[in-house]
Amino acid sequence: MRDRKTTIRAASDRIASQRDGWIARNFFYYQQDAEYMRFLTPPGLRVLDLGCGTGDLLANLKPLKGVGVDFSEHMINIARGKYPELDFSAGDIEDPQFIDELDGPFDIIVLSDTIGLLDDCEASLKLLHSVSTPDTRLIVSYYSPYWEPLLRLGDKLGLRMPQPEVNYLSTADIANLLHLSDFEVIKVEWRQLVPKALFGIGKLINRFVGTLPLIRRFCLKTYVVARPLKGSEKPDLSVSIVIPCRNEKGNIEPAIQRIKRFADDMEVIYVEGHSSDGTLEECERVQKAYTDLDIKVITQDGKGKGDAVWKAFDLARCDVLMILDADLTVPPEELPKFYNAISNGKGEFINGTRLVYPMERGAMRFLNLIANRLFAQIFSFLLNQRFTDTLCGTKVLRKIDYQRIAKSRSYFGDFDPFGDFDLIFGAAKLNMKITEIPIRYADRIYGETQISRFRDGWELIKMVIFAWHKLKAF
Repeated sequence: MRDRKTTIRAASDRIASQRDGWIARNFFYYQQDAEYMRFLTPPGLRVLDLGCGTGDLLANLKPLKGVGVDFSEHMINIARGKYPELDFSAGDIEDPQFIDELDGPFDIIVLSDTIGLLDDCEASLKLLHSVSTPDTRLIVSYYSPYWEPLLRLGDKLGLRMPQPEVNYLSTADIANLLHLSDFEVIKVEWRQLVPKALFGIGKLINRFVGTLPLIRRFCLKTYVVARPLKGSEKPDLSVSIVIPCRNEKGNIEPAIQRIKRFADDMEVIYVEGHSSDGTLEECERVQKAYTDLDIKVITQDGKGKGDAVWKAFDLARCDVLMILDADLTVPPEELPKFYNAISNGKGEFINGTRLVYPMERGAMRFLNLIANRLFAQIFSFLLNQRFTDTLCGTKVLRKIDYQRIAKSRSYFGDFDPFGDFDLIFGAAKLNMKITEIPIRYADRIYGETQISRFRDGWELIKMVIFAWHKLKAF
């Protein structure tokens, strides 16, 4: 065993019996850390915590199956006594044989303040593929190097739990190590501008100041969420294309005529929204006329696009779910691009963007264009993933991921008047990789837009406030 590892193990053994006391002295910091880790980790999953200490963080994540690993046998013995319902093992997470013997795979793998203790970070991260699936999420949390002088001072003053010499890694360093290890960074967040309660002021600063652009880069903790790239391809997926339609009679047959047969197994679901122009009857006529394609016609129960989409998604039988707006402003011919992106593993939530290529004259009014660009920037910040167009109607994801979003919908509640943000917020909350596909936005040929720039603009402002509360200042 290398001298550094011997030193690390000895230091961990010495501090094991005092760890709970140190946590109590710095309760606010550990509470805030656990709170954000719970935000990133839905309960009821298979969780592996590498560098688990005495098991507090793992227990806080409420796993269906929780496995904790630590270098220190003393730490593990204490963890077993505190949390007998969880599995704990003492071992070296840089040992390939030890990692292979863990009872994986896991949904979530946590490296909380652990990466700085590793001898070879790249090699250690590569080992995690053996206990991962393409849907596993790796969460690396670590101290910001900006805080290194203060942390060293805290060590000297006895204000911080003693620890051996560590690697101080920047966010870019961690992202590069993940890239070298065949992991893709999904998002990065910075939390805890103030790691002390300060009679309640610390929490307010962290919620409303520490999450602001630029300022958040100076927070104590960095959280990097990544996914494995190995095995992310999913060939031969079946496809359900959902077409919500209200007063779109003239677009029903052109939609079918323009959809390419890009998958071996496809179905089209028209969801009619109580039209007054004969749209339902036209859907039924088209269903009978195009027997070469599996076409279903249903009527939504409530109002709004969201209500229509959720009903169709629940009834869809295929692997991939696609939304195609019946106004056909997103050309149906573009759908193969979305299918290729999700089947090739380029993303898990594929969102169309109308704001990259020039669009047809009259397709979008000038004020709408400016507002869309502004809101895209705001939502990119709020969701920690890049968005150029949140309101493009074409969105694609696997049904299994939609079911996960639906299961977690209680976190946000019934809030979305558009039908777009329920999916976007849900995908971001579940750390899904979001990828955008540029499309050429067309002017509608039949019917009139059902969007009001002022009414819907106000709704978008409310969406920003809602997202800030649920995704940042919680």
